[in-house]
Amino acid sequence: MALPWKRICLPVCGLIRHIAALQIPSTRRKHSVPWYQEIQQTPDKTKKDQKEDQRSILRNPGIVTVRKLSKEELCQHLAQNVVYREGPLLAINKPQGLSIAGSSEEISLVSILPDLQQLLEIKPELHVVKAAPKESSGLVLLSTCHVTTKNFEDFYSQCRKAKKPFTTFRAITLGVPDPAEGDVKVALKEEDIKDLRLVIPVTDPSKGSLERREVKETRTLYKVLDSADGCSLLQLQPMTVFREQLLVQCTLKFCPILGDHTYSARVAKILGKDAYIPFELALPQTQRVEEKILRKMQFSSQQMHRMPLHLHLHQLLMPKDPQGRYPAHLQAPPLPFFQRTMALLGLRVQN
Repeated sequence: MALPWKRICLPVCGLIRHIAALQIPSTRRKHSVPWYQEIQQTPDKTKKDQKEDQRSILRNPGIVTVRKLSKEELCQHLAQNVVYREGPLLAINKPQGLSIAGSSEEISLVSILPDLQQLLEIKPELHVVKAAPKESSGLVLLSTCHVTTKNFEDFYSQCRKAKKPFTTFRAITLGVPDPAEGDVKVALKEEDIKDLRLVIPVTDPSKGSLERREVKETRTLYKVLDSADGCSLLQLQPMTVFREQLLVQCTLKFCPILGDHTYSARVAKILGKDAYIPFELALPQTQRVEEKILRKMQFSSQQMHRMPLHLHLHQLLMPKDPQGRYPAHLQAPPLPFFQRTMALLGLRVQN
């Protein structure tokens, strides 16, 4: 894929800096309904239903903020959202913002596994097989059997060698990629920009940088599942693993993920055309959203710092089980706020 800064000429540097300066500066409830319960709508709406339709995701169904939960509350929440349990395997649907290992200063999944294990009355020790990254919601596969875990790890290693995707994400994006189905291939690296550790694309990586693993070639398959009024519901299948890979790759298609307050500033409109803003000018900040989309979502620009990232690990491929105990794949429906956003924006998954 040709990178956007190779295709677009931005003639006036001062114009770019002016647009970047206009970006909104960054600022930084708990529900009891299990996430895997679908949001249902009936054809004949009551007045109460109609009133509910006027509420944003901040009120209905609400957003889980991990940093505001105690260890006990988080364990209870995860226990309510078990989506699969068979033999040594356990799968849960985690909230965005929950890291897997994390630092000693923050609550992570690994740090609360003993408590979760006790709450679910599981005697053997749980460990992580595969999990959605911190910034994403979705599937976390756990196991109590190291032999089973080794079988899964071998299976996923074979998938990588065969270039077969085994994780499927869903994302709501601002923008519709062209073409509607394809892949994004780009080299990525981490770089310090004004005291921030960010991921940037590399146009022509040297052989040495790739060998030293300073730069990594990445690839993601994508498909538009639905689109409406300039927004998309995307299926994303990463073929490689790199920190924040999907967020950066979506900006390269001029389709930042809704709720991306880290990389979305790299995309802007200049004279009605999509343009890619230089990295040193596009620092992390509260995402900017068109007024017409904000109105549909019952949101204001002042509330945008509370918009969660709409990226969800929806499906995980499973190895074939000779005993037939496991399904071909695991699924975890998007969280209620994600489904609510889909409804407000008029996005649907075609059956």
